[in-house]
Amino acid sequence: MIASGSSGASGASGAVTEVARAVARARQAVAVLASPTLRTALLGDGELDERTRAAVEAFDWVDEQGPDRALLGATARALQVLQTPAAALEFDRIGRMPHAREERVPLSLRIVRTVGDRLGRTRPVGEPVLNAAIAMFVEDVAIVRRDAVDHGLLERTDDGAAYRFTE
Repeated sequence: MIASGSSGASGASGAVTEVARAVARARQAVAVLASPTLRTALLGDGELDERTRAAVEAFDWVDEQGPDRALLGATARALQVLQTPAAALEFDRIGRMPHAREERVPLSLRIVRTVGDRLGRTRPVGEPVLNAAIAMFVEDVAIVRRDAVDHGLLERTDDGAAYRFTE
């Protein structure tokens, strides 16, 4: 749930933005290591096709002189944060859930399963407590809760005052 344009997160702090950028750079570096064409583009003097040239030009961590060591060092330090217990604090909650059901429902169920892991699944949970727990992950609490009920992960108690985890 990294705050980025694709996640729909809003109000990302500077730290969240830097961690998201560090993750993006790390993904690019892994792509370079995994792709002979990209490796050649960065390390060799070969001719580049248009697609490879465009990919390399999009990297903010490399220029005509090669990799920006200072930026990569800052990236490594930002990534170290993701290995600490405080890593979850570096991410904003999801600002907008995907509209497509095939994307939204698995995300909703994952959120509710995580809430269940943290709250415990053995006793019913009141709606205000459930809503507050879901709201730690996402702004649209109602759609997440509704998806979980519709897919049998949550059910209302007989009196309607609470929810029970079914898994």
